[in-house]
Formats: sequence, C-alpha cells, structure tokens
Amino acid sequence: MDRARLLRLLRRIGLWTLAVLTVLVLVVSLGFAYIVRRSFPTVDGEIALPGMSGQVDVWRDERGIPQIYADTATDLFRAQGFVHAQDRFWEMDFRRHVTAGRLAEMFGESQVETDATVRAMGWRKVAEQEWEILDATTRSYFTAYAEGVNAYLEGHSSGEISLEYTVLGLDNPDYEIEPWSPVDSIAWLKAMAWDLRGNLSDELNRATLADAGLTPKQISQLYPAYPTDRHKPIIPDGTVTDGEFELSDPAQVGEDDGGEGGGETDATVDATAAFGSARSAFDALAAVTGPAIDGIGSNSWVVSGSRTETGMPILANDPHLAPSMPSVWYQAGLRCRTLSESCPFRVTGFTFSGVPGIIIGHNAEVSWGFTNLGPDVTDLYVERVDGDKYLVDGSWLPFESVREETIKVAGGEPRTITVRETKHGPIMSDHGGAYDSLAANPPTPKINEGGEYAVALQWTALEPGRTAEAIFALNRATNWPEFKAAASRFEVPSQNMIYADTSGNIGYQAPGKIPVRGTGDGTWPSPGWDSGYDWSGYIPNEELPYTINPEEGFIVTANNEVIGEEYPHLLTEDWAYGYRSERIRDMIEADTDLLSIDDIRLMQMDGRNGGAAPVVPKLLAVGAEGTVKEAQDLLRDWNLQSDRDSAASAFYNATWRHLLLNTFDELPDSAPPGGGERWYEVVAKLMEQPDSPWWDDAATPEVEDRDAMLSRAMADAVSELTERLGDDPSSWRWDELHTLTLTNPTLGTSGIGIVEWLFNSPPVGVAGGDGIVNATGWNPAKGYEVDAVPSMRMIVDLANLDGSWWVNLTGQSGHTFSAHYDDQVQMWRTGALTPMRWSDRDIEVTTRDRLKLTP
Repeated sequence: MDRARLLRLLRRIGLWTLAVLTVLVLVVSLGFAYIVRRSFPTVDGEIALPGMSGQVDVWRDERGIPQIYADTATDLFRAQGFVHAQDRFWEMDFRRHVTAGRLAEMFGESQVETDATVRAMGWRKVAEQEWEILDATTRSYFTAYAEGVNAYLEGHSSGEISLEYTVLGLDNPDYEIEPWSPVDSIAWLKAMAWDLRGNLSDELNRATLADAGLTPKQISQLYPAYPTDRHKPIIPDGTVTDGEFELSDPAQVGEDDGGEGGGETDATVDATAAFGSARSAFDALAAVTGPAIDGIGSNSWVVSGSRTETGMPILANDPHLAPSMPSVWYQAGLRCRTLSESCPFRVTGFTFSGVPGIIIGHNAEVSWGFTNLGPDVTDLYVERVDGDKYLVDGSWLPFESVREETIKVAGGEPRTITVRETKHGPIMSDHGGAYDSLAANPPTPKINEGGEYAVALQWTALEPGRTAEAIFALNRATNWPEFKAAASRFEVPSQNMIYADTSGNIGYQAPGKIPVRGTGDGTWPSPGWDSGYDWSGYIPNEELPYTINPEEGFIVTANNEVIGEEYPHLLTEDWAYGYRSERIRDMIEADTDLLSIDDIRLMQMDGRNGGAAPVVPKLLAVGAEGTVKEAQDLLRDWNLQSDRDSAASAFYNATWRHLLLNTFDELPDSAPPGGGERWYEVVAKLMEQPDSPWWDDAATPEVEDRDAMLSRAMADAVSELTERLGDDPSSWRWDELHTLTLTNPTLGTSGIGIVEWLFNSPPVGVAGGDGIVNATGWNPAKGYEVDAVPSMRMIVDLANLDGSWWVNLTGQSGHTFSAHYDDQVQMWRTGALTPMRWSDRDIEVTTRDRLKLTP
C-alpha cells in the first residue's frame, strides 16, 4: 500500500473513531442527564391529587419558593406534603430512618451503632405516644400532610423520586420506599430537640475532665461564671410571686394591645468506663444529626417602632445549626384563599421538610423567631446495676423495663440489642463501642453493694408532649395573648421566642418543659442510687420568664443568660457567654439614627470578634522579629472584624488556634479546647493572670508564662500561614482558611469521589467565626473549616410585610443539578437577601411556575 493510500486510510479510521467516541460521549451525557433530570418535579400544569376537596394552586417564584393556595386547611397541608415530597423526599426518608433507628436498613453495618443509640432512647416510641395525645384538629393536619406525601410517591419509581435512590440501589438493590405516616413527621421533632439539647455535652465533658485528672478547681476555671456585669441577660430581673412570673422593674412593662460551674457528684465515683461507652454512643449519633458544637445556637432580636425608620417593629432571626446540603430549612407560604375558622392559615416562613406548617415566619398580624434557650433538660445518672436490678436508696429494684430491639442491616445479618431502663431513663452505656455493658475494666465502686456502674439519660424529650400542636397555634396567632398560649405548648426543644405584631408590640417568652431538681444543679452526672437527686417536676408555664414592650425598645436573644439572679428557678448553669448578644445590643444602642432594614441586615453580617479584644493588646506587647513582627503589625490597626479578605483576621485566628492548643495541653483528646464564647471568657480571665499554671507547657522543663505562650502561638501561626498562604503576611486572607463545604449528610460522605462530587457543593470561603454575630463556627482542634452556620436569615418589617427579606443556606431543592439546589449559597455567603413576598399582588407578578392540584 502506497503512502498516500495509507494516510487516507488512517485519516478515515481516525474520523470514524472520533465519530464513535463523539456518539458515545453524547449517549453517556444524554443518559446521565436523563438519570439526573427524571427526578426533577413537575412544577407547571395540572396534577390530580387524591383526597382533595377542591383545587389547590402552587405558585413558585424565581427561587423555586412555593406559595400554596387552598380553600380548606386539610387541602393546604395535603398540598404541602406533596410539594415537600417533590423537592425533598430523599431528605425526608433519611430523617425518618434516623429518628426510627433504621439507618442500617439503608446504609448497612456502618450505621448499626447509630441505630442502637436512637433505639435505646426510643424516639419513635415516644412519637407514637405523642400521636395518641394530640388534639383531633392537629391529627387531621398531620394526616392530610402524610396523604399528600404518599400521593406523590404513588406511581413514581425510586429513581424518579430522587437520584440518591439510583446510587443507593448500586449497593442496596433491595431497598424499598415505604409510605409516609403522620408519626414520621412527629418523630423529626425529636431529632431537632436532640440537636438543641442543652448542656449534655458540657455534663459529659466535666466528667471526662475529672476522669483525666483535672481538679474541681481547674474544671471550674474552664467553666467560668456568666459575666453578668458585662453581658446583660435577656430580661435583667424578674421573679415569681404567687405562682406568676413578674418583672422586678415595673417600668419594663408597656401596654399590650392584644456560677462557677456548680457542684459535682462525689469525685470518688469512678465511672470512667460507663461514661466512655455513653460518649461513644452519642458520638455515633452526632455523625448523622450533627455534632454538639459551641456554634450551635442562634441570634434573634426585635426592635420596637420607637427605634425604626418605619415607626413599626423589625424582627430578625438567624438560627445557627450544623451545615448540610440541602439546608435543614425549606421556604414556603401557606395561604387559605378565604380566612375562616375552618381555614385559618395565611402564613409564610421556614418549614422543615417532613413536617406540616411553618416553624419560623409571620402571618398577617404576627411575626416570631427562635433561638435556643438552652435550659438543662438532660441529666446523666450514674446507676449502680447488678444483673436485672439497680440500686435506689439502699434497695435493689428491677429495671423499669427491659426490651429487645432488632436492627435490620442491609447486606448483613440482623442485630438484636437489649435496652434497659431505670426510673431516670434508658441506659446509654450499653450501646457504645462493641455494645459491651461497660468497658473491659470495671470502675472502682464508691459503695460496697456489688454490681457495676452504668449511665442512664433523663431527657424531657423522652416524655410525650404537645409541641406538634404549638406549630399550628403559632401559625394562627393574631396577638400577644394567642402567641403566649401557643408558646405554652412548645415543650421541647425549649426556645427563646421573640414576637412582634402589626399593632406595634414586641415581646419575649421563654417556654418549655424545664425540670425542677432536688439535690444538684445538673452540671455533673448525678448518683442514681440517691433519690434526692431526682427531678421533682417541671417549672410551671406561668412562672417562666417573659416581657412585653420593654422600656429600652428592643429585645435581644443569642443563647445568653435569660434572667438575673433574683429569678428563683434554675434554668441552666451553661449559657453562651453573651458575646454575641452584647454586640447586638451595642450596635442597636450605638446607632443614633432610626434603624432601617438594611441596618439590621448589616448587623446580621457583623464580624466583630469580641473575644479578641482582651487578647490583641497582650499580643502587641510581646517582642517579635522578622515575619512574626510583620504579622503582629497587622493587628495594630485591626478593627476586630472577621472579614473575608482580612489578613489581620487570618493571623489572629491562627494565633488563637495555636494559643488554645498549646496552653490547654492538659486536656484529653476527647475534650479539647473549643473556640466559642466559653473559651473567650476563659482566656480573657487568663490574660490577667500572666503566671497562671495553665500557661506552663508540661512537655518542657521550663515554666512558661503568658507572654512566652503568646510569643509561641504567634510564631506557630506564622509558620502555618506561610506554608499555606505564602510568605507575605499582607496577602493572607481569612476566607482562604475559613471555608465551608456543604455536604450531603448521606451519600456526600461516602468516600467515593464521583458520588461526593454529585451531591456536595464546592468549598467557599466565608467571613465571620465562632462567638461572632455572623456565627460561622469552627473547631480549633480540627482546623478552620466551618462546622456551624446561620442556617438561614430572616428580617421581617411589620410596617410593610412585602418589605421583608430572607435567605436560605443552600436552596429549595434537594435534587442535585437542579437550578435551586444551591442558588442561594452566594447570597447567603455575601449577606444578600431575597424578597420574602407577602401580598397576593406581589406574589402574582413574580410567579414563574404555576401548578394546579385538582381532586
């Protein structure tokens, strides 16, 4: 064959090969697009929905936020269930498996320990008990919601419901989606209560620190008293008189138109093995519900019309939770076309997918917001156990219950666990690690009665309550008395509830089921064998703190102390330390002009690091040379703001991290120093004690003092930042260290690169930090990556509800590659907001998609 023919042949082969490859790429691309897009919901046109009594309209705006219009309440919630399932059913299914202790049915062996922890607590069992005590109207709403979910599931294959099911089927082909039940919705409230459970982690930490050899004095120094002299409580003073809460200062009441860490369990009680096993169980659960971290909390504040440009209240809220993809929140409006006793809802706000109603938001007259009150509603009891009995007041009693739970495991054999309960609650130390009752080495007994130690958990959420009823009561409330009545049903989790109405009133209510203890204050595990430590009841609702129209014209809540020392009941000893709340107060009071919506928006994004204020002068007083001196000089004109592009913030936070890790080297790995408000207060006190023993590094022969450790921390910070960000301190940026990766809590942590790419969002650099109003928390023991976020932001203008604003962390959709999967991330990151539309006219002109649901 001559050269020319050979070249023509090779060219032809090359063209055919290219054509074949092109076709293959197109086929693969089209196939991938089909697989991805087939789960995208229908948002235009008409769909027949079984059970509907009339037509429901679902109008979505440019962000995919639905406004649902109906003529009856049951149609409204039936449609809400349908819409939630359209956008978020995988998330809903995952959540119900979490709360039922059935994750191993989806994901196999890795989730058995998590399931055992939830089964021991019995979340699903309690939800079933709650269902039986709810009023008939609430039950009808939950039932209608479930019917709407199931109407969507019917006729759809798993791959048409969500892409995750297609991926799950590669490893678990036998998985089948079950119909939704009303109890599935109620059970999710248990998971949220767990996420906001108060001081359980602090209680475990104190025990862990004691087991590590720290003295009671050292532990109390790590849990200093709340700085009431510098950071005001939500309500300065109040007490209880004749069974009713009253403010101590009558001037706070307007017209309404409508410690050092407490005592410890006897230090000779050595229950190390039991605590370790219990901690292991809680850590397993944290992997799917979110860890107990300093940044979990929230900001909310409400300003009266005397301080605003409009002359009417403005309410702001941004709950801080662990980040996830998609966000825990789903935005929606629920609108009865004609308000009536049988259809009383016209409300918009943030919902939980899987739960009917609006959790945080506003209706035509009232707006409300939440922050975690954080009362001590969990107690650990060290129980003396022997076989099938446990010790109480010198007598051996049979367990309150002993039951077996079978955990089904995808791809494996079922596991059967035994759950034992004392009068205090389930034994948690039976279900950690390899499910041994206790660790291999039995603890040294304090009392000579035989047996072993175990750890039981008493928690208010493990008793049935009526929180589900509170959701609809809040949605219907039109004035302060109705709001207070709704709040009285909000038992678990206990929240700071702020209020504003279109009549100009602002208010605050502390609701919840909060225990009254005998001996002890709940800061340390209690001896279960002494009934003097038992709960004797709950604080009556009438005695819980509240205020209406305070004289100063605003109310601020940021997980800080609720009320002053005059109040007779113990709420908790473990507050956030008031750095965020005081900063918000300062910003409100410092603004000499009347406040606008934009002023409030800027406050939500404020990055001032109050914990740095006592540290920076001491850092500047330490001698330094070379690059360390260049970096140190960044702090001289620093305004303490944690902006994304701030070199000073990058250097300070790196120094802060190394200062904590170097200084508190005595702490065990299971209880490292955090970076939140408690540590701000700990270090602030140490700054005035240059020769404190805490400064000494136990690993060196020298005895270090404060300045030596400050110098070392700056040097370590410069070394780290030079390696990561370059050798020019002026070019360092905080957002190159402080990044947020939004991760799907299921397949997004699979360890398979292509799967994680499908479901996770790329990292983004963010401003803010721990203990800061813009609360993007991070853990110094792990790095600078964000582990807690303002999960949404909302600002409601009571003068003009159409002038209200909001933003979600991610987006509406739970479907990866949807236009609304992460279309709010950049707005959230930069502090931008999107309109929180209210009037029918505004909704009409901004609607992009119209769906009719017909009988």
